[in-house]
Amino acid sequence: MTIGQTLPDLVYSPEFTRDPYAIFARLREQAPVCRVTTHRGMSAWMVTRHVDVRALLADNRLAKDGNRIGELMPRHSTLTGAATGFPPGLTTNMVNSDPPDHTRLRHLVGREFTGHRVEGLRPRIEEIVDDLLDGVAACGDEADLAETLARRLPIAVIGELLGVPEADRAEFFRWADTLYGGTASPEALGQAYNAIVDYLGRLCDAKRDVPADDLLTALVQVSADEDRLSREELVSMALLLLVAGHETTSKQISNGVLALLLNPEQLKLLKAQPARTAGAVEELLRFEGPSLSASLRFTTEPVEVAGVVIPEGEFVLLSLASGNRDPEKFPDPDRLDITRSTQGNLAMGHGIHHCVGAALARLELEIVLSRLVARFPQMQLAVEADDLEWLVNSFFRAPLHLPVSLRR
Repeated sequence: MTIGQTLPDLVYSPEFTRDPYAIFARLREQAPVCRVTTHRGMSAWMVTRHVDVRALLADNRLAKDGNRIGELMPRHSTLTGAATGFPPGLTTNMVNSDPPDHTRLRHLVGREFTGHRVEGLRPRIEEIVDDLLDGVAACGDEADLAETLARRLPIAVIGELLGVPEADRAEFFRWADTLYGGTASPEALGQAYNAIVDYLGRLCDAKRDVPADDLLTALVQVSADEDRLSREELVSMALLLLVAGHETTSKQISNGVLALLLNPEQLKLLKAQPARTAGAVEELLRFEGPSLSASLRFTTEPVEVAGVVIPEGEFVLLSLASGNRDPEKFPDPDRLDITRSTQGNLAMGHGIHHCVGAALARLELEIVLSRLVARFPQMQLAVEADDLEWLVNSFFRAPLHLPVSLRR
């Protein structure tokens, strides 16, 4: 630390980008609840111990209403003007709502993500993964798995789920990659956001006029006691599925593969015992999940955590990544062990906002890991780990590129 810096100042610093877990460990010991400034200049309270994170994930004194978040932002951010507002297309879905609205939306949408329904997608996801691995093989001796696999699989699956016509998928992928690739300019982000919201609105209208056998049609038609999703809710929900289905899963694929490559004894065990793949997915989610923090919350009244009172109307970042490396919950937490029990893993959240697409994400990860390891058993990282460039912000962490030597 430089003179005058405190431990919370290190959050989102260059040191944090290189190794957030070392800083999380110090925070858990010295400042488990502390005020931080995010990478975009927003003030928030960060909570880092597993027991506190898990409790607050289910605490109804922490709210998520997107409109209220937008109202609070000018008070807590150095940003000005429109940049402080919460994106309008994201204010009417499950992630950014509270009961009773959240209860209604979750009930209407949750029926489309049952374990049985998701398992029915396995054959098609396997086909998509095999096609993508053909593309990886076509790269020659070396490939960037972040580009050729991790970013392409989730958007292909979401395109299938939503019923995006084949002719539109290349453009749909470009918009999504601009939004979630981590390198686009603010102007490009705005253009991609507006384009994809407009497209999803027109797609919802088309599914209402001409129903098809896909998730978006099901959401258009879903009802409970004469209830329906409004057009705005449909567009927001479709955008949420794109965000949740693309960004988190793509980053987890990169993180998971990298973790295995950096722990060759665990990779060797997985190759020798493929039946451990499902357990490996859970441990990789714990060890190097895509989400540093849960989605943004704010206090509706003063909340005391670990002896610290967070005032009303304050933003709170619940660190999933830190909780998952807490030695009070997981012994020797900085060691990857695909045989360990991961009960209490926070990667998919907890409480009423537990990820509705968790079963789908796990299925994608299981399929891609099992097929990638079988297809390229000699795969190795093609650069030094210290030379990898990372995308790190308030919520996500993943390598921007993952160059591997295939050694086929």
